[in-house]
Amino acid sequence: MYVVLTVLCVLPALVVVQIVRLHLYEGSELRVQAERQTHSVQPIPAMRGSILDRAGRSLVVNTARYDLALDPTVAGFEAAAATFFDKLGRLTGQPARTLQRKVARRTSPQYVLLLRRITEPQKEAIESWEVPGILLKPTFSRRYNYGRTAAHVLGHVDAYGTGLAGLELQYDEHLNGTPGQRVVQRDRRGHIKAVVGGAVVEPKHGETLVLTLDLILQSFLEEELARGVAESGARWGTAIAMNPQTGAVLGMANVPTYDPNRPGDFSSPQRRNHAITDRIEPGSTFKLVTAVAAVEQGLVSMEDSVETGQGWAVFGGRTMRDTHGYGTITFADVIAKSSNVGTAKTARRIDKGIFYQYARNLGFGLPTWIDLPGEVGGTLRRPSEWSGTTQTSMSIGYAVNVTPLQMLTAYCALANGGLLVQPYLVAERRDLTGQVVWTARQDSIRRAFKRRTAEAVLPAFTAVVDQGTAKQAQLEGLAVAGKTGTALKVLERGYSRSASRASFVGFFPAEAPEVAILVVLDEPKTSIYGGVVAAPIFQRAARRWVSAVQPQALRHLAAADTLAAPAPLPEVTGQPLAIAEDRLQAAGFAVDRARRADPLAPSHAAERDARIHLTALAVPDTLMPDLIGLSVRQATFWLASRGVDVQVHGRGRITGQTPDPSAVLPRTATLRAQ
Repeated sequence: MYVVLTVLCVLPALVVVQIVRLHLYEGSELRVQAERQTHSVQPIPAMRGSILDRAGRSLVVNTARYDLALDPTVAGFEAAAATFFDKLGRLTGQPARTLQRKVARRTSPQYVLLLRRITEPQKEAIESWEVPGILLKPTFSRRYNYGRTAAHVLGHVDAYGTGLAGLELQYDEHLNGTPGQRVVQRDRRGHIKAVVGGAVVEPKHGETLVLTLDLILQSFLEEELARGVAESGARWGTAIAMNPQTGAVLGMANVPTYDPNRPGDFSSPQRRNHAITDRIEPGSTFKLVTAVAAVEQGLVSMEDSVETGQGWAVFGGRTMRDTHGYGTITFADVIAKSSNVGTAKTARRIDKGIFYQYARNLGFGLPTWIDLPGEVGGTLRRPSEWSGTTQTSMSIGYAVNVTPLQMLTAYCALANGGLLVQPYLVAERRDLTGQVVWTARQDSIRRAFKRRTAEAVLPAFTAVVDQGTAKQAQLEGLAVAGKTGTALKVLERGYSRSASRASFVGFFPAEAPEVAILVVLDEPKTSIYGGVVAAPIFQRAARRWVSAVQPQALRHLAAADTLAAPAPLPEVTGQPLAIAEDRLQAAGFAVDRARRADPLAPSHAAERDARIHLTALAVPDTLMPDLIGLSVRQATFWLASRGVDVQVHGRGRITGQTPDPSAVLPRTATLRAQ
């Protein structure tokens, strides 16, 4: 008993002695450890910069979002877990069982990420539940305000906001900014609060990009290209517009396209920017090199006669043909009529090294160095690698590979008097306050040829549109210069007889060019010729461009007399609204939409300048339409443009479809035709 009493008396004294010792000798170190355990550094995310068009319209912006994480080991969470998961499931639409499974299968004992990118109202609701262990990390979500518009230019980001394509990738360093940080305190229930007087490092937000594109003009280019691809049945199409004086890219469109808000729903071909990534044999648009080299070297003048015979000639054992036999014509007509024989005969008079140098001076075989990722340089073989037919083939756009952007840049040199300009998309960068921190320097890479050479050959390229192969590119009241191109595609056993790439490149007004536009279509079905399928796209886009930028010029754009005659309306009853609009606009009619639960009115005759009012069933693009009766081309284009893979059995008109009309739009659809 005495021993027990002694221990009971001594033990409190020992505890007091230990407390005094800890306070005096180890107190400072323990207090530092306690501060370290309860305080942590929380990152403050930097806001990614916006992207604006040249008029200041917001193409890409950030929206506030939050990542929801959880520490399930915090005291008090287990008691509230069941109610919490039920509430969270109802709030977010996620099954409660799925959320519980994430917690059970977590790899970290004290951390699990439950949901990404919850909205501000959802975040406020979760905070009001006061559940221990909840961690809400602020972040930003990227929003592309106009969906597919300029998708290949803008690109997209991953789940962490890192650029993966387009300008988002090219300017990722400038858009990203630098995150900040702040010191916070966590209590025993897991709640975080700011520390009074704690150090805060403010984030440096990303810069804003101001583009050379105009949203309205970009839309014109995309709409007309999509219409042209649909009408011609082409596999894909690309169109680029550029200011030939400065190199500023005014528009860049591709069909098919994709929605950067959900890039994972689209295939790689849909996300491909054909304007800078595809090497193609250009066809007759490459005749610019022959014309410039021959004239500047004094080997031929535009008035000199060239014998083209009956429309065929043999070069190095290979026969080259024209579409017609032109006989003896001037060199200007060789360009205007796009005579292969006349061009090849002229090219043979040019020294190989000089011909190669002019092609190189015009930018072929080299990247244009546009501020977009993924650009290829094309292929231009050195003269030492040429065969006996390389130069004559190259003179008409074969045996050489170029990108569409390279070809447009070369014609910009013709438009501006011989200077090869560097194309660019970003005009300036601004900080968060709107101050300009960088401005693009308009740059000419080199002088490709002399101004007097451009003045000498320009009338021939104007004649191409006025009376040559590109009459469908004419703008009444405005002079247009340009060139058509048709290049048969290479197959395993040689060149195809029907599969081609058709193109047209031109600029206007020819006497003082302000805009140059190139259009390329891959494997058009209705015609292989650029003057038939590509030139009309140029004409329609240019006309709308002039009406938007220079309304006073509309009085010069006189309508053709044939447009005044009554004409039958195309049959569009029961067809998808986009296809109905395309068919009516292709026939020369203006279209108004009026959605209500009525079928489309039957077709009838009308004046071509009449405005057609469509009444359509309010079927959203997320539902499968009724495609029965459409051509295979129309149906597949409509579905493919919405990310649906199409399997077609048969050819002709659609007679059956899977899934049925009004079903949810699938990832894969099957069409039967006969």
